[in-house]
Amino acid sequence: MTSAPGASFAISDLRQRPEFFDIVADRIWRAWWKDGGHPLEYITGRLGENLDAGPIPLALVAHDGAAFLGTASVIASDLEERPNYTPWVAAVWVEPQHRSRGFGAALVERAARDGFASGAHRLYLCARPARTGFYQRLGWIPLERDVGRFGLTVFTRDAPASGISSPP
Repeated sequence: MTSAPGASFAISDLRQRPEFFDIVADRIWRAWWKDGGHPLEYITGRLGENLDAGPIPLALVAHDGAAFLGTASVIASDLEERPNYTPWVAAVWVEPQHRSRGFGAALVERAARDGFASGAHRLYLCARPARTGFYQRLGWIPLERDVGRFGLTVFTRDAPASGISSPP
């Protein structure tokens, strides 16, 4: 169980909570793919890859019991303009009625932790200009600005130090 200010909720791997699959696919599709003319089936196929046993791709779901709160993913590539950057925290979505309550921050932090646990030493994330402040407050560092047709900011975060220091 993960806590946010004034709320109690869980963040689960979608593999352990497949009953949220359809709503996660719907939200990702509506937020980022529908307006581009991609069918929902395209997203359900891509999201289905998150059900495989490997550490990446990974879809997370925030929920309060059976109530869906939001989602975030860790994927190999999220920006066709930057295929050399990998892996990415992506598809961060919180239901509108649950925003500004800490769920998005908790999802991003959990996705980052899981991304680093997979062996990655650096993670990437991209956001539209209106969302850059949110990610900067979470400790993500802007790497590039005004990337691609949406003018995205590419952020990075390095894995935390292991606590092992080298001799002087």
